Amino acid sequence: MIARLLFLMLMSTPALAAEPLPSAGGSLVQMLLGLGATLALLFGGLYLLKRLQGARPGQPGALRVLSATAVGPREKVVLVAVGNQVLVLGVAPGRISALHTLDAADLPAAPVAAPLPGAGEFAARLKQMLERRHEK
Repeated sequence: MIARLLFLMLMSTPALAAEPLPSAGGSLVQMLLGLGATLALLFGGLYLLKRLQGARPGQPGALRVLSATAVGPREKVVLVAVGNQVLVLGVAPGRISALHTLDAADLPAAPVAAPLPGAGEFAARLKQMLERRHEK
């Protein structure tokens, strides 16, 4: 029994030695192809998810969210434009309540953001520092 096992082991050794070792270049190519296939599957899945979700933000449609403001940890007030009307909605977990309806023409214009105090001073100071640096 042991003699047979030794005989089989000795017979299989030359066969193993005759097999060429895999090359590093071939292994690298195989790894890169596998990585590429995996990334292609991930990006393909993301593309399908986006296509199946329907309307995307920024596209024209019947409903547009104009703005939203948090009024609590899980509650917010949302302005939604529907045609020529604007709905003011209260949104909470599991519940949406209509708070007010007004015409789009009655909606006040968005205020122009005022520059931050000291922003001009900062810009001038930065310009001076950059000019000094270029002079050196």
